[in-house]
Amino acid sequence: MSGVAELVRPPRLAPGARVAVVAPSGPVPEERLQAGLDVLRGWDLDPVVAPHVLDRHGTFDYLAGTDADRAADLQAAWCDPAVDAVLCARGGYGAQRMADLLDWEVMRAAGPKVFVGFSDITALHEAFATRLGLVTLHGPMAAGIDFIKNARAQEHLRATLFEPETVRVITSGGTPLVPGRARGVTLGGCLALLAADLGTPHARPSARGGLLCLEDVGEEAYRVDRYLTQLLRTGWLDGVGGLLLGSWAECGPYERLRPLLADRLGGLGVPVVENFGFGHCEGALTVPFGMPAELDADAGTLTLDRPALDRPS
Repeated sequence: MSGVAELVRPPRLAPGARVAVVAPSGPVPEERLQAGLDVLRGWDLDPVVAPHVLDRHGTFDYLAGTDADRAADLQAAWCDPAVDAVLCARGGYGAQRMADLLDWEVMRAAGPKVFVGFSDITALHEAFATRLGLVTLHGPMAAGIDFIKNARAQEHLRATLFEPETVRVITSGGTPLVPGRARGVTLGGCLALLAADLGTPHARPSARGGLLCLEDVGEEAYRVDRYLTQLLRTGWLDGVGGLLLGSWAECGPYERLRPLLADRLGGLGVPVVENFGFGHCEGALTVPFGMPAELDADAGTLTLDRPALDRPS
């Protein structure tokens, strides 16, 4: 199986950059969207809202409009030469349903740009990696309450977008579940979405050689066990370089979850850091995916080989 490859870095943002906000997954509360747009304007960005961001699906109230409309918004934003970055408004559920409606050839031809999101957006992080070969940012979303109310989350994303060399070392305060250092290319996201991606067209065949970031929300311990066991049984984790564990919000008491994580992941024989501070948590850090890096589980740091975003050509 081929390993995790280093991906192409999109250009960083500059003051005045136009950023499109899209809703590939769940419905977006308008007041939270407006608060997020105000934050982006405060960074001297020019946010534009895609046409269907505030839609509600007529039958399935957990979707922000129809699959076709959500896909059309993302593709149009990505292919607009005036747009420098595409930011997701929120997660929830629905990205899987529209991923195969995108014209990936047309999107590849549009060239690299910044893409930001997390949670359900994991399905799109994986697709952008395998279909476009592009570095993406696992970070706060424009209408996320964890973003609009938290200065640390805002500042780490802002620095990553504008001055990525200042956050080349991501210091989490995390602690070693399994000590040691490892090198690899970053990937990952929401555990349930990574498990759901297995066996689908264009899915990543393996996490071999990768530094795998895992987090989730609202999953009981036995379901976390099931997802991890599925990744183990398929061989998807064979040869992984190291693991970074983020937040496990609403997954029960962490003291009950921790032995499970150690049981399922400790046997891989690679460094594992816990409480790394990304995902569904207050002050979530932005973690670039597709970047070669070194994990120091003992120090709780991830050091990127180079800044996550390139200088404009």
